[in-house]
Amino acid sequence: MLYRKLGKTGCEVSILGFGCMRLPMKDSNQSAADRFDPNKFIDEELAIELIQDAKVQGINYFDTAYPYHGGQSEPLLGKAVHGFRKDILIATKLPAWMAKGPEDFEKFLNEQLQRLATGYVDFYLLHGLGRQTWSKMKEMGALGFLDKILRDGRVRFVGFSFHDDVRIFKEIVDAYDWALCQIQYNYLDRKYQAGQEGLEYAAGKGLGVVVMEPLRGGRLAVAGQIPEKVQTIWDSAPEKRSPAEWALRWVWDHPGVSTALSGMNSMAQLQENLEIAAEGRAHSLSPKDLTLIDRVAETYQKMLTIECTSCSYCLPCPQGVNIPHNFRLYNDHHMFKDQEINFLLYNRMTAPEQRASNCSECGECEQRCPQQIKIIEGLKKVHSVLHR
Repeated sequence: MLYRKLGKTGCEVSILGFGCMRLPMKDSNQSAADRFDPNKFIDEELAIELIQDAKVQGINYFDTAYPYHGGQSEPLLGKAVHGFRKDILIATKLPAWMAKGPEDFEKFLNEQLQRLATGYVDFYLLHGLGRQTWSKMKEMGALGFLDKILRDGRVRFVGFSFHDDVRIFKEIVDAYDWALCQIQYNYLDRKYQAGQEGLEYAAGKGLGVVVMEPLRGGRLAVAGQIPEKVQTIWDSAPEKRSPAEWALRWVWDHPGVSTALSGMNSMAQLQENLEIAAEGRAHSLSPKDLTLIDRVAETYQKMLTIECTSCSYCLPCPQGVNIPHNFRLYNDHHMFKDQEINFLLYNRMTAPEQRASNCSECGECEQRCPQQIKIIEGLKKVHSVLHR
C-alpha cells in the first residue's frame, strides 16, 4: 500500500480509503435507494470481513457518516475495528442539515462516539457544506464547537465535506484552520463543484484533500455502464487497463490528493482496488495516458443533453435553485444506464428549495449564462423527468 501525508496533520494515510456508504447488504440489489433505507440491513458478516481484510492489506483510512445505511454504518464500523482501533484512522461527519440548534452538535457527536464504540474520532467533518448549510453552521456557532471538541480531545482534527460551487468552497477554506476537506473529483468532474481549482487551492493552504466519487458512484467503472464509444477508446490503449484503473490512477496522479475513497462491497472489488492502488503514485501516468483520458472525458461531454459546464455564473438563484446540480442529474440520467440513483439524488438528497421545481422563471440566470442555455426551459425538463 502507498501512503501520503494528509496535509498539515502529519498523518500518513493510505491512498485508498475505505468508504462505508456502500457496504454489502442483505436482501438488496445494492441500489442507491437501498443504502439510505433504514429497513435494509447491512450484511454484517461480509462487511466486517471486508473492513478487517482491508486493514490487514494496508488501508488505514475509514470514512463513515451519521446517516449512512440509515444509521447502521457507524455501529458496524465500530464493531469491525474494535480490535485494532488505535491502528487506523476514522473519519465521520456532523450532519449539518439535521441540526436544529447548537445543542444538537453535542448530541450528534456523543451519539456517534457511542455508535463507533470509541472515545475519540480522528477526523470530524461538517457534512455536505454548501452556501446555505455553511451560513447555517456559522449562525449556530459550529466553528466554536469545533474549537471545543479539539481542546477536549474527542476529535483529533476537523474538516468539512463539500457540495457547491468553487467560490463558496474557497470562502469556507479561508474561514477556519481546517485540517482537511472532502470533495468530489474525477476525470469528468474537473470543473464541477470544488473541482481541480478547489483541490489545488485547498492543498496549497495545507489541507489534506480526501476525494469522494473517484468512480462517480461506480458509473465510470461498472460493466454495462460504459458507453460503447468510450470503451472503444479504452480498448485502443497500448497498455490495457480496466476503466476503474484508468479512473483511479487519474485521481492519484494529482499530488494534492491525499486519499481517494472507494465504497467496496465485495472481496473482488477490494482486491481489484488494492492492486490498482499499488501503482497509484503521483505523476505516474504518461502524457499519452493523460491524452487518452482527456479523449474519454471529451466523449462523455459530447453526450450531454444540456450543455452546462457547471461554471456557476447563473448562481446564486434568488429562489435557491442549484441550477448546475439539476442539469448534471439530468445529463447523467441520459448518459448512464443506472438511472435509479438520479431519482434518489433529486427527490431525496436535494433540498426542496434547490430543486428545479422551485424556479420562479425570473430569468436572471439566463442573462448571466455564458453558454446562453435556455435555463428555465431546461429546469422544466429536469423536473418532468426526475420528479417522483
